[in-house]
Amino acid sequence: MNPASTHYQPINCEFHDLLEDLATVRKRTRITFLGAGGDRQHRDAVVTDVYAREGAEYLSMDSGEILRLDQLVEVDGARLADYGNATSCEL
Repeated sequence: MNPASTHYQPINCEFHDLLEDLATVRKRTRITFLGAGGDRQHRDAVVTDVYAREGAEYLSMDSGEILRLDQLVEVDGARLADYGNATSCEL
């Protein structure tokens, strides 16, 4: 499954706030996400921006990579699945 080719699933607003906080403080952190083949990948990177474009939300890293937020599994020890979807942010 290629996440970029599937419909975007908004993430929990509190998790989104965590990502924005990390982008503000420029803290190097462990980011775990689902790659194009559905495999888990890891990066130790700084979140440089969190933004919305064309109906989806993204984060950029200091490595130059960009991830769609619904690809994320865990960031800075916080698991997206633990936050649920009940309080998803509106684009």
